Amino acid sequence: MIPFIDTHAHLDGEEFKDDLPQTIQRAKDAGVGAILVPGIDESSIASVMAVCRQYSGYCYPMIGLQPEEVRDDWERVLGVMQQELESSRNSLAADAPLRYIAVGECGLDFYWSREFEQQQLKAFERQVEWSVQYQLPLMIHCRKAQNELLHIMKPYEKVLPGGVFHCFTGNQKEAEAYLRFDRFCLGVGGVSTFKSSHLREDLPAAVPLNRIVLETDSPYMAPVPHRGKRNESAYVADVRLTLAQAYGVSADEVALVTNKNVETLFGVRPLAVC
Repeated sequence: MIPFIDTHAHLDGEEFKDDLPQTIQRAKDAGVGAILVPGIDESSIASVMAVCRQYSGYCYPMIGLQPEEVRDDWERVLGVMQQELESSRNSLAADAPLRYIAVGECGLDFYWSREFEQQQLKAFERQVEWSVQYQLPLMIHCRKAQNELLHIMKPYEKVLPGGVFHCFTGNQKEAEAYLRFDRFCLGVGGVSTFKSSHLREDLPAAVPLNRIVLETDSPYMAPVPHRGKRNESAYVADVRLTLAQAYGVSADEVALVTNKNVETLFGVRPLAVC
């Protein structure tokens, strides 16, 4: 079996504090050859890097301020993050597995509230600027904010190095709007396996497989047949099989194509785990 990659797993969360080694082993046993770990807030700077040091060469760190974590102190938090990003780039030049591979998780989320709308808009644009400055891809979270998000990104379209629109659950029109941005992929996870999901029809109709990466967003949104349980990276195998069936290709073909997408974006290759 060709190994594959989970491009989005919050392994530094409290949900994994009691069984992280077992979680990692289950992922390897399932064929997962690498896991990308996003940052979400100030406290995750240390926790993400701790996980990625413990599993260096298998887990890869990102740094960013997730929109649901944006508050009035967003400028101070991003200042701390940028210092960490600068320090990492300067001190770990010879240790590629421990360098940040992306800016994120960042973006906009107006699903529950617009209380911090202006702060979110400014914080996201600042992180888009980092992506250009450091030539690091973006890991983007967007809920109920596509128009505002693409409006911010548009002036940077030609200079952005790429990234992932994480947790894509939209329709064909929304997919096409995202993919007008060259070098960006859609992150597809457990929702694609839900009985009610239209992704199994909409993705093959509008999105080439070479514009998709696999993800779990664990511990959230576990795929069928694990729905309702804590999600974990091993379950990305179910997403891979669902996409294979939807696109009419083999599971190995999904792994090959999505692995190449990850390598192009993040410079990460999967380990041989099986």
